[in-house]
Amino acid sequence: MKKPLSKQDLHNLAMNYVGKELEERGFEFIAINSKLKKHPQFVCMDKKKQYFFVIVKAVILPDNANNYDVVWMESFKAHAREKNAKVLYAGLGLGNPDGKDLPLYLDEEYLLEYSGIQLLETNLN
Repeated sequence: MKKPLSKQDLHNLAMNYVGKELEERGFEFIAINSKLKKHPQFVCMDKKKQYFFVIVKAVILPDNANNYDVVWMESFKAHAREKNAKVLYAGLGLGNPDGKDLPLYLDEEYLLEYSGIQLLETNLN
């Protein structure tokens, strides 16, 4: 019997995808938090010892994964500034290739819409 993915399962799938990309880019992981609505999901450091807070967001297609709560993000950026960290954002859209109204299932193919990891400017305007 097919098992539909829960919101936490979708989030974990997105985190795995982004985590692999961060690893390929040479980031060192300091902390990982895979719980829904707990931010950041990754705290990592580059080779220059710069800290990064990484936000991962998974949405079901056709929703746009690059849309986020701007007011909340500004408060998160303020937190990053206090910690001398930069903010990276990775939004992933996931969908069932057989139809937008169908759920995603464990161990089955899925559609992926992903623009890559984006640096969000934390400077005050």
